[in-house]
Amino acid sequence: MTKVRVRFAPSPTGALHIGGIRTALYNYLFAKKHGGTFILRIEDTDQGRFVPGAEEYIIEALNWVGLTPEEGPGFGGEFGPYRQSERKEIYHKYAHELVGLGNAYYAFDTPESLEALRSAEANFTYNHTVRDGLDNSLNKGMEYAEKRIAAGDAYVIRLKVTPGETVHIPDLVRGDVMVQSSELDDKVLLKADGMPTYHLANIVDDHLMEITHVIRGEEWLPSAAHHVLLYQRFGWTDTMPKFAHLPLILKPVGNGKLSKRDGAKFGMPVFPLDWKGQSEEEFFQGFREAGFIPDAVVNFLALLGWHPGDDQEIFTREELISAFSVEHIGKSGARFDFEKAKWFNHKYIQDLGDAELMNFVKPLVQAKGYKVSDEYLQKALAMMKERVTFLSDFVEEAYYLFEPVRKYDEESIAKKWNTNLGPFFAGLKDILVTFEPFSSLSLEDMTKKMMLESGFKPGEILPMLRIALVGTMKGPAVFDTAELLGREETISRVDSFLQHVQAN
Repeated sequence: MTKVRVRFAPSPTGALHIGGIRTALYNYLFAKKHGGTFILRIEDTDQGRFVPGAEEYIIEALNWVGLTPEEGPGFGGEFGPYRQSERKEIYHKYAHELVGLGNAYYAFDTPESLEALRSAEANFTYNHTVRDGLDNSLNKGMEYAEKRIAAGDAYVIRLKVTPGETVHIPDLVRGDVMVQSSELDDKVLLKADGMPTYHLANIVDDHLMEITHVIRGEEWLPSAAHHVLLYQRFGWTDTMPKFAHLPLILKPVGNGKLSKRDGAKFGMPVFPLDWKGQSEEEFFQGFREAGFIPDAVVNFLALLGWHPGDDQEIFTREELISAFSVEHIGKSGARFDFEKAKWFNHKYIQDLGDAELMNFVKPLVQAKGYKVSDEYLQKALAMMKERVTFLSDFVEEAYYLFEPVRKYDEESIAKKWNTNLGPFFAGLKDILVTFEPFSSLSLEDMTKKMMLESGFKPGEILPMLRIALVGTMKGPAVFDTAELLGREETISRVDSFLQHVQAN
């Protein structure tokens, strides 16, 4: 049985869209499910659109979500090089070989002449109906072509598409797709600059790298007929991979494919990592920097187009691999529901052990300059993990666990504070100086006893004590917070609060 080999083949033309990560994920899951190999190939033949740093971004993004290739640039492998720009001679060989087989031809038409034809005819297509009247080796013969090439004249190599054929595209998601060859143009395979087009490089590389399954976005479905023809023309039909064209990821609302601009429009990341372009308009936030756990992103993306066949939503990596099948990928587009992505992240944060969660949050704490022990940090995370959505919430929303309160909830103070409470809080502060044990339960018992003796109700005291400690009514359990902060910090915060309310 042939070993499964799949490839993720992005172009380094900018930040890798989150849809690209989903494509990589489906390839990865399929490979792992079948004991196969997941390959990264960089398709950088379009040098005009090449963006420095994009390849490094792609690799960093794949590593962040745990989709590390087994072959590819920087990963090794026996089928390299894995950058198409380093395989130029290979494509030359096969393009000219296809001409020799009579299945492709040299074309010398200048860009200007072709543009004039397109201007004269709105739907001009370079195909079997017009090629006999144009400047190519089919029309003028191979001797003419060889002289032009020897003279150094610019040329391209085009696929010769014969009309009257029905091209069958076997697709694991969409079934048998059929296209009439008369509808196809004579695609350029080798450009005038000597670089291959996507169509040639893709087919040659998939053949030489022994790719068994091509799992890619449905935007490539219109090109698939040309690709099947190329396999036939090269005589490689016995090793032609099986195709699976994935449904689009759609905008959260409205119509159309999710785009990079939708991130700013809807206030959400649509890239795995932050991308800093040449201008402010080219900055895009990533899921990592927004505070997502990688496995939560993987779980969310897996269900954007694939259904396990039951109602299970939370999957470990191993469960995803076991459950995944191409047959359960849908044909219709999948709506990008960012609220669902947030739900997944919240669930993953809840389910992580405190020590593992600390590994994600500690760098954020250190980046803020907070100096706390691992023991303190783990206790803080345990207190807050039920309340946060993003990893960044631990240092943004719950900053008060790491530094003094910045501001108080003045609206709640105005509603609930009265001067009669001043002596109670002053007395509480004095008791805290020597109170033992300084634990949540003991502090709660002591405070309730004070309230009973003073005639105050919990609704009068506890909200103000919470604001004193964390500045807001929305913080964690008040006595758990006091225990975590410790005696000295708790007393300091009660004192600062008293000074604030008395001054106002």
